[in-house]
Amino acid sequence: GDTVEIVAAEYRGDVAVWSQRRLTIRGVGGNARLVADGRSAEGKAIWVIRNGEFDVSNIDFIGARVEDRNGAGIRFENGHLTVRHCLFWAGENGILTTSGPEFSQARLEIESSEFGYNGHGDGQSHGIYVGGIGSLRVTGSYFHHGNVGHLIKSRAAINEIYYNRITDEPGGRASYEIDLPNGGIAAIVGNIIQQSRDTENSTLISFGPEGYTRAENRLFLMSNTLVNELSTGGAFLRAAPGASSIVLANNVTSGPGRYHTSDVT
Repeated sequence: GDTVEIVAAEYRGDVAVWSQRRLTIRGVGGNARLVADGRSAEGKAIWVIRNGEFDVSNIDFIGARVEDRNGAGIRFENGHLTVRHCLFWAGENGILTTSGPEFSQARLEIESSEFGYNGHGDGQSHGIYVGGIGSLRVTGSYFHHGNVGHLIKSRAAINEIYYNRITDEPGGRASYEIDLPNGGIAAIVGNIIQQSRDTENSTLISFGPEGYTRAENRLFLMSNTLVNELSTGGAFLRAAPGASSIVLANNVTSGPGRYHTSDVT
């Protein structure tokens, strides 16, 4: 139940494992900047957060890289994590979570944060990579300039992605902008989503390409602006057959492309 305050400054190679039950951790006087500088906690991340309820704000996580090419600014291992006003920059993953049935109640919430220039370059690391946890909620955040991996990838049972800017931009080489490979319940509402002409994949949003593993697999894609700059055309949405339902409403599209789905309601 304590609050940890970190004075705004640059901290190099200062990594940590947090295993308390409930903490608020925040930068004061501006953002505290944690530069990995070649170090990691447990060979995983700048911070490993485990089995608690954590509220993290005003922290920058810079340059997270590890031997297995799966380093993260934060490695989230069960519990409830809220991230606000944080920056995840030039790492392999911004945030990476654990996965599996034992983590089915875990929750990750991201608010008003920025994820830029993340990814090792092999397509296996992403802006955020969320495993099979209970829920992901992302609001008011900015994802950009992916390095071959996806800007957002999530296997969570419930995904709420509201009012974000998810844009690859000039020089960005992200694959999908949003990848939900196992379906679940997903609401993608009010976002600006753009893929660049240098993309590694012609699809902006992918739903269920690795098989639907949830009892219900429903996608609500509503009131987004979807921009494709790939001159050869693309898929604003590519959904695997077999979804429970897909609702498309009030989206604005720009550039060549179409929706690839057989389950629209």
